[in-house]
Amino acid sequence: MATKNLHLETLALHVGQETPDPATDSRAVPIYQTTSYVFHNSQHAADRFGLRDAGNIYGRLTNSTQDVFEKRIAALEGGVAALAVASG
Repeated sequence: MATKNLHLETLALHVGQETPDPATDSRAVPIYQTTSYVFHNSQHAADRFGLRDAGNIYGRLTNSTQDVFEKRIAALEGGVAALAVASG
């Protein structure tokens, strides 16, 4: 999405999900409350945690909702990327 000419409100609502959610066809970003994932075997897990295989590994590292949030913050701040982390 070209963000140069868009208003702050448009960026806040749409960056990170320019198309509907592929799993649900939802226009708004679904909230995925995930905590753990299943791995096919130990090599599959090692590849995921070693970042050799793209995919979900843990809710704080590859949560789809968090990914959209990070893209929106980057767009709002005029940055290339953002990183959201938990505190507390």
